[in-house]
Amino acid sequence: MTLSQAAAGRKLPSLEVLLAYVSACGGDGDEWERRWHEALAEEAAQEPPLENAGDSPYRGLARFEVDDSFLFFGRDRLVEDLRDIVRRRRFTALVGPSGSGKSSLLRAGLIRSLREETDPALRPAAIRVLTPGPRPGLDHAHLLTPKDTDGDTVVVIDQFEEAFTLCADPAERAGFINALLTAGAPNGRLRVVIAVRADYFGRCTEYRDLADTLNDGTLLVGPMTPAELRDAIVKPAQAAGLTVERALTARILGEIADEPGGLPLMSHALLETWRRRKGRMLTEVAYEAIGGIHGAVATTAEQFYTGLPPAQASLARRILLRLVTPGEDDRSTCRPAARAELDTDCPHDTAMVLESLTRARLITLDDGTVSLAHEAPTPAQLPAKPGGS
Repeated sequence: MTLSQAAAGRKLPSLEVLLAYVSACGGDGDEWERRWHEALAEEAAQEPPLENAGDSPYRGLARFEVDDSFLFFGRDRLVEDLRDIVRRRRFTALVGPSGSGKSSLLRAGLIRSLREETDPALRPAAIRVLTPGPRPGLDHAHLLTPKDTDGDTVVVIDQFEEAFTLCADPAERAGFINALLTAGAPNGRLRVVIAVRADYFGRCTEYRDLADTLNDGTLLVGPMTPAELRDAIVKPAQAAGLTVERALTARILGEIADEPGGLPLMSHALLETWRRRKGRMLTEVAYEAIGGIHGAVATTAEQFYTGLPPAQASLARRILLRLVTPGEDDRSTCRPAARAELDTDCPHDTAMVLESLTRARLITLDDGTVSLAHEAPTPAQLPAKPGGS
C-alpha cells in the first residue's frame, strides 16, 4: 500500500521503507537515500495552503480554552484528581514545569468539569480566571469577593509565578497573597486555585501561611503516560475526521517521552504536520518535513522572520524580547505587555508585525494584552538581524 501510494505520487514513503525496497531490488542504497532527502527538502520548501489554524484539531503553542474541551485528551485522571481536591479544599495549587499543560488543564479540564457539574450543591456560583500581572493587589481585589448568591465562587489564578516575576513591590505581593488566603479561608464562600511553575514553587515557601495552606492542597503535574500521550495525539485528529499514521504516532511517542515540558512542542509539530497533511492523513513524512518535535517551532519562527522585510524583522525581534523577563538560572518567563506599550514610531508596521506573529501562532492577543504563546518560541531562536546567524 505504501509503495503503491508513493508510485502514484500521493505519498513519500519513509526512508526505512524505501531502503528496504531498494535493498530487495539490489539498488544503490546511498543513491536512493540521497534522492529521498532531496524529495523531502522539496516537500518541506513547499508552502502549505493557507488555512485557518482554528480549524486544526491541535492548538500548537497556544493553550486549550474551555471551548476546546472536545479536543482536550489524555488528562482525564489528572482533571478528576484536581476537581476532587478543589471540592474538598478551599485553596489548591497545581504545580508543574513549563510546558506541562497547566493552563490547558485549568481551562479545558477543571473549568469545563466544574461548569458541567450536575449536583446543584457542588456547582459553582461563578468561576473567575486571572493572571497576577505587575499589580495583582490593585487589579484583582474586586475578583476576590464571592458572588452574592448560593454556591461557592471559584477563583482560578493561572501563571501564579507572575506574582514573583512581574510584581516588583514586595508589599503588594504579600498583600495579594494574604488576600487570597483570607478569601480561601475555611468559613468563606470562595475557593482559590493557583497554577504555578515548578521552578517558582519554592518562592511560595517564603510566605509561612501560604506554605502551611499548600501542605495538603497541592497537585503535581507529572509526565503523561504513553497511553495518555497516544490519546493526545490520535483522538483530536479522530474528532476532526482525520487519521494519524501509526508510524508517526510511534515516532512522536518515542521523542516526547524524554522531553520535559514538551507538550506545546508536540502540539505545534502536530499543527504544522496537519497543515501539510495528505488528504485526511497526518504522515511521518510531513512531520519530517517540518523538523519534528525539536525543529517545528524553530522552522516556523525562521520562516516567519525571513519572510518579513528587514525593518519589520527587526521590529518583530524587539517585540518578542519585550515579551520575555529573564529569570533565575537563565530561565525566562513570559511577560505579557499592553498593546499600547509595543507601539513605535511606525504604528502601521507594528500592527502588521503583531498580526503576522499572531497568525504564526507565536503570540496571542487578548483584550489589548500581547503575550508569547509559550516560552518555547524564544527570541533567541531568531537571527540577530535579517540574514544573520
